[in-house]
Amino acid sequence: METIINIVGGVALLLWGIRMVRTGITRSFGAGLRHALAASARNRVTGLTAGFGVTAILQSSTATALIVSSFAGQGMIAGVAALAIMLGADVGSTMIVQALSMDLEWLSPVLISAGVFLFLSTENSRRRAIARAFIGLGLMLLSLRLIAMGSLPFRESEAMAVLVGPLTHEPLLAIVFAAVLTWASHSSVAVILLIMSLAGMQVLNTQLALTMVLGANLGGAMAAVGLTAKALPAVRRVPLGNLIMRLIGVFAVLPLVPYVQPYLAHLGDAPERLIANFHTGFNLALVAVFLPVLALIDRTARVIAPDRPASDDPGSPRYLDEGALDTPSVALTGATREALRMGDAVKSMLTSAGDVLRANDANLRKSVEAQDDGVDRLHEAIKLYLTRLTEEELDKAESQRSIEILSFTTNLEHVGDIIDKNLMELAGKKIKGHISFSEEGQAELEDFHDRILQNLDLALHVFVSGDEDTARRLLHEKTEIRDLERRYVENHFLRLGERRPDTLDSSSLHLDVLRDLKRVNSHLTSVAYPILERAGALIDSRLIDEPEEAVERRLPLGARPSREDG
Repeated sequence: METIINIVGGVALLLWGIRMVRTGITRSFGAGLRHALAASARNRVTGLTAGFGVTAILQSSTATALIVSSFAGQGMIAGVAALAIMLGADVGSTMIVQALSMDLEWLSPVLISAGVFLFLSTENSRRRAIARAFIGLGLMLLSLRLIAMGSLPFRESEAMAVLVGPLTHEPLLAIVFAAVLTWASHSSVAVILLIMSLAGMQVLNTQLALTMVLGANLGGAMAAVGLTAKALPAVRRVPLGNLIMRLIGVFAVLPLVPYVQPYLAHLGDAPERLIANFHTGFNLALVAVFLPVLALIDRTARVIAPDRPASDDPGSPRYLDEGALDTPSVALTGATREALRMGDAVKSMLTSAGDVLRANDANLRKSVEAQDDGVDRLHEAIKLYLTRLTEEELDKAESQRSIEILSFTTNLEHVGDIIDKNLMELAGKKIKGHISFSEEGQAELEDFHDRILQNLDLALHVFVSGDEDTARRLLHEKTEIRDLERRYVENHFLRLGERRPDTLDSSSLHLDVLRDLKRVNSHLTSVAYPILERAGALIDSRLIDEPEEAVERRLPLGARPSREDG
């Protein structure tokens, strides 16, 4: 029993070490790695190279598959290029196995000590993430030693012979066993290192170990398929294509396993070296065979996962990929695209609201009210999606972006409510009462409405780009809108003074429309504040000359002066 506990503990430590390496690398260089993948989509060769490089660093072909699948689902990478990246990723994942197949036991305490020292000696998030990766590598080496030591009693164990016997004589069973084990752990690297360790202790014979390596390669592809099972077809095709290539490769190579062992022995006859070289050779063979025919694999994946008919429901999210939640940067990209859809829906509402107020169109008014339901549902979907995302470990930049998306979509939802609950209610009164604005008042309202529409486009641009100059321009527009509203109100009062009948009849409606459009603009311009705050371009208050003591006297204890809304 003690032996089993030691082995299970070693495997758990191995999985944790792999997770620490992946997390540390992602936090340190994640953005750069993702940009490299996105930029690699020019052709198959660049995709292959990028997939190899990124996964060699990240040490998770599953993580690479999820990132690439999400990019493919968003139309950023073509299917053939995405499959080329996956071929490179699978070769890249063999590099850590190659490294750990060597005698590096002495390196474990060095890496752990260096990682702990670096982690405790700095508050820099990137350096701490690198330290985490060092510790993870050290734990992986330590876990292999624990597994080897725990396996010693099994060398002559009759129970182990009973367990291993069926696998030795049934290669398909061995493949299925290793595949299931890999799928359950979501790490082909961990399973292959476990196989390598057991083979090194002569618990597994070399031929069985090589067969199980094939199963681990198959299980690694299955893991990504499982994680994207509920995603859109365009997202699922990349893992499916990778699984197709692995299935063909595994069953093509299986009969050849007894014959390749003598050739592999020329590169190193130790069991660990044989397994590592076989693993790398298998993936290189897949590259040689499938790289020229990736278009055929892509077409096959499209047959298995055809495009769904586009949903006509404007409130149904399109870009919130459940499988991307384990990769925060990809998930945030999807949430950003969904927020832009929400912005487009709000723009449509605002445009229609102007038409309703101008033409007294009762049918269009009902359409605007229905659109708000879709905006509300999109906001709820984005909010719940990002709430689930925050359960994962986010770095500072990702956490900030999540908050910005939530804030922006909340403001868009408020804009939708103002249009639906306020402007459309005013439009209803105008239609029911057969009220008309004066010619001058109508022109002013249309001009004011057009300015707000322009600011909506500007706000969407600021939200996507994060550009400081554009954010400044948007905030300047807030001041312009405030001054414009004041001028139009004064013009209205002058017309009231002339006792003009159309102005008298529409006075309340006219002022309320101006007020609500100004409120809409205030919500839109809020997207500029986080950008300008990070740049240090904001002051706490627009009250320049007021003594500090006077400001503090009007505030609750401990409160700071803040920006006024208007």
